Amino acid sequence: MSTLIYNANIYVQRGVFAQALLVGDDGKIAAVGTEEEVRAACTGNENLYDAQGRTIVPGFNDSHQHLFNTGIALAAVRLQGVTSIAEVIERGRRYIEENQPQPGEVIHGMGWNQDYFTDEHRLLTRHDLDKISTDYPIIFDRACGHILTCNTKALEMAGVTVDTVPNAGGAIDQENGELTGVVRENARAQVRCLMSERSVETKKRLIRTAMKHANETGVTSVQTCDVRMGDWESTLEAYNQVLAETPTVRVYHQFSFMEPNAFQEFLDKGYRTGVGNDFNRFGPLKLFVDGSLGARTAYMREPYADDPSTRGIATLTPEEIDTLVGMAVKNNCGVAVHAIGDAAIENVLNAYDKVCENGENPLRLGIIHVQITDRPLLERFTKNDILALVQPIFLHYDTAIVEDRVGKDLAATSYAFKTLMDLGVHTSYGTDSPVEDMDPIANLYCAVTRKNLRGEPAGGWHPEECVDIYSAVDAYTIESAYASFDEKVKGRLMKGYLADLVVLSDNIFTINPDDILKVKVDATMVNGNFVFQRN
Repeated sequence: MSTLIYNANIYVQRGVFAQALLVGDDGKIAAVGTEEEVRAACTGNENLYDAQGRTIVPGFNDSHQHLFNTGIALAAVRLQGVTSIAEVIERGRRYIEENQPQPGEVIHGMGWNQDYFTDEHRLLTRHDLDKISTDYPIIFDRACGHILTCNTKALEMAGVTVDTVPNAGGAIDQENGELTGVVRENARAQVRCLMSERSVETKKRLIRTAMKHANETGVTSVQTCDVRMGDWESTLEAYNQVLAETPTVRVYHQFSFMEPNAFQEFLDKGYRTGVGNDFNRFGPLKLFVDGSLGARTAYMREPYADDPSTRGIATLTPEEIDTLVGMAVKNNCGVAVHAIGDAAIENVLNAYDKVCENGENPLRLGIIHVQITDRPLLERFTKNDILALVQPIFLHYDTAIVEDRVGKDLAATSYAFKTLMDLGVHTSYGTDSPVEDMDPIANLYCAVTRKNLRGEPAGGWHPEECVDIYSAVDAYTIESAYASFDEKVKGRLMKGYLADLVVLSDNIFTINPDDILKVKVDATMVNGNFVFQRN
């Protein structure tokens, strides 16, 4: 049944607001304008929704995250925000006590960050996790997802010893000839093999958990990297079933295959960019070419300022990047590449130069994260109209470490989200959830204020890169829609567009930027149906 939304402050585009909106039976916007204009298009049989003067924006579209992993994180040992190694140990012990896992079951946790530890400022080690249990294997992923620490039991069960050769593009840390339990990048698979494959039913449950969280935060579309080498077919089957049964979030898959033979097998099954429907569609090939800044595995041109022994880890060589990008383009697939360090970003841009002609980018090739840059590197995005899929929420943590990691000069030209927009680069916003929470409000706050979630530093970190709230909302809606070839049907509240929208508690366009964090999502609509309403 159609719905009339009235007494509203509806964001149409910069400087343009409407007062009413009519949602048709087909889940699309049938009319938008003044209340008089929209009521004239009504039949009188509509459901009525009084917005009570509240502001309504298009549904938020997270341009890069991991929805399935978000479900896993919500069900695992919650380590986000822990402030000490002692607290990590306490949470692990409590989880075992409360859940009574089966013998041999892996205890999995996600979200710890050593830079938040106040007792000892260091990475977790196997000795720390041994204090939780020596009977259960324990694997705790760092917040970035590029480092894990495991206990002695997990190393033993995985058969990892001091003589184990790490996978290419990875590392297994040792100290004084002993394993520390810290495993980095591609080598993580040598321990994570202990985590048994989840059934389709389990995956469905975890996906639904994450979708519920998306609905509650106003996220109506996700561009998610969950279909990855390994048991990807069961993950896809879980998505197929969930989205056929309860379509409350639109999913655009960033599928990840880091090896040509595996990618070719995927292609041979008929999957490529654009295959699918409005709720469950395939997007670009997702590659990882380096790690994270916090873990010092982001791949840099120069050694780290606070650890000259390393430039990070290149998880793919330039030749491997060229091969996979070339395969994708040949098969009419887009590509979106995780690249954080300046050397990693340069390698990806070099690969794109080889497949883009006449400065055109019809497959909308992009780079995810785009964190450590100088001005010439930013300007190279314009050469072939390369997309930037960025996460302003990363400023919450990274502003505390970036100058230490890369030096003051390079830090000053990094996380340059306004510069990218000013250059005309298609710049969209996401959260990389569960690396950070999916909450768009916190993401918008960081983009507009350049402050962490505690309001620091006063005036913002490199405030010349602050964007205004219109640009931030557009990056989260119409620009994310552009990244998935949906800009003509999604990301605006205009006639003919999908009725995916969010009702906010306050007028985010006029509120003091420092108060953006106070804004709540009051309701979320997907395809013309309310999927969340806050009490």
